[in-house]
Amino acid sequence: MILPNGALVAVVDGEQLVLFRNTGHAEPVLTAVEVPAMAERVSGASAHRSSAANPDNDTQAEDGYATGVAELLNGWALAGRFEGLLVIAAPRTLGELRKHWHKDLQARLIGEINKDLTGQTAQDIAAAIDKA
Repeated sequence: MILPNGALVAVVDGEQLVLFRNTGHAEPVLTAVEVPAMAERVSGASAHRSSAANPDNDTQAEDGYATGVAELLNGWALAGRFEGLLVIAAPRTLGELRKHWHKDLQARLIGEINKDLTGQTAQDIAAAIDKA
């Protein structure tokens, strides 16, 4: 995948968010971006039920975290803090994130990689982007 210079990369699962900015041109070079504190959420937004029929506490917490990440990224999109966004997320988390994307964020979405890479190094994540 060709990642534009300056694009924001969000790597997320149900418990962790890591943000990078692409500073490379021909190949992705990821520079860490500070992740702001997010409000604790017990479960997903009131308008959406958890994706599982009978969610346990862990599932509700993961859905709530994904909702918080979506709210953060939606706010950044509305504030113009990025022109392009690549989301790399664990499959279940990516599904929950999609439920909450604002149309402005969707317009800036460069792509999605359906993979859990939260524990990986910036170089490993850049390699996964290059292969996508």
